[in-house]
Amino acid sequence: MTVIVHIPALLRPLTNDQKRVEASGASVREVIEHLERHHPGIQARLTQDGRLHRFMNLYVNDDDIRFAGELAAPVRAGDSITILPAVAGGSGRLQNLPCVGRRE
Repeated sequence: MTVIVHIPALLRPLTNDQKRVEASGASVREVIEHLERHHPGIQARLTQDGRLHRFMNLYVNDDDIRFAGELAAPVRAGDSITILPAVAGGSGRLQNLPCVGRRE
């Protein structure tokens, strides 16, 4: 079953800068294994200890796989898988930043 996988900028060096790649498999796990065969190194960026890495989010047709069986989540031909790295950060020191914007 062929699916389209949307690759974030962070992982594009592994896919020759392709934004979208085709992959096959009956589950998200099988799709990731297919990606690894064609784009070595991507599996380690997506999974850890056989589970989805905690800072990676994967969506099958906009449904978060964490609520659909994680890596065992089924996929069908024509599905779209979006890889979305989590974004976190901040310095915690906002008092030293200049005020930007309008004051009323």
